[in-house]
Amino acid sequence: MSLLIVGSIGLDNVRTPFGERTEVLGGSASFASLAASTFGSVQLVGVVGEDFPDSHVQMLRQRGIDTQGLQVRPGKTFRWGGYYELDMNQAHTEFTNLNVFADFDPVLPVDYRSAEYVFLANIDPRLQRQVLSQVTKPKLVILDTMNYWITSAKDELIKTLGMVDIALMNEAEVRQLTGQPSVVKGAREVLSWGPWAVIIKRGENGATLFQGDHVFSLPGFPLENIIDPTGAGDSFAGGFIGYLSELQDLSQKSLRQAIAVGSTVASISVEAFSVENIRNLHRDTIAARYDEYCRLVHFDSLALKPVLA
Repeated sequence: MSLLIVGSIGLDNVRTPFGERTEVLGGSASFASLAASTFGSVQLVGVVGEDFPDSHVQMLRQRGIDTQGLQVRPGKTFRWGGYYELDMNQAHTEFTNLNVFADFDPVLPVDYRSAEYVFLANIDPRLQRQVLSQVTKPKLVILDTMNYWITSAKDELIKTLGMVDIALMNEAEVRQLTGQPSVVKGAREVLSWGPWAVIIKRGENGATLFQGDHVFSLPGFPLENIIDPTGAGDSFAGGFIGYLSELQDLSQKSLRQAIAVGSTVASISVEAFSVENIRNLHRDTIAARYDEYCRLVHFDSLALKPVLA
């Protein structure tokens, strides 16, 4: 099994009703790689500046993440700052400093080019295609995106969607991309562009899978304390693709399980700031919450009494 993750790596300033953290590890590739590393080794591709703490690099390596593809460039690391109020589904951005990430050129080390599982985290769709052009025969390619790319590079994004297997989006992104008020119709339109599956990330409300005529919807895991939801979507993606890469199976049953695993990992991630909860995440912790999840959503078949004529 070989799993490649390409995306942003940065330093975040985050403020929520539960506290504040500055200069903590952030970025889509950071969260996704740490989440996926619970299931096996990960090949990471990203770029940081000379100011990026070596302690973060060592922590990634200790989790079995190959950092051969981590570029260190002159300049400062990508930085994001934002805050959350009582509605933890809505992030309020205070600043975004791309720094060295503005000139990110994802060149894969030779060892990475035979990766079987690929997660293209939220970056320019042209760069996502650049990565794909360097991978030989992947079994599964998953793409994530955001509203910025839908606005600034819609045609490029649609072109890239035709080259991947699974697209990850939230409800607002699907509506924005397709112009469909119905997320169901929007997801089906995205399917018509090439992916064989679309997963709608719905934050604390769970996730929904569309695959042909098959639909699977999972509610969110009920949490009393959501501390920092910044990396929830990327933690979901890392858990999802990490589990599939270990399982080596892409059946509907496995996809359903993987969505539950991704949701489980995301629910653990948001209960602490930054990567605090997933940097030392154990399989037993995932398994325990997964089992609780199964009990939560289980219900028996309907047993109606026959109506007497």
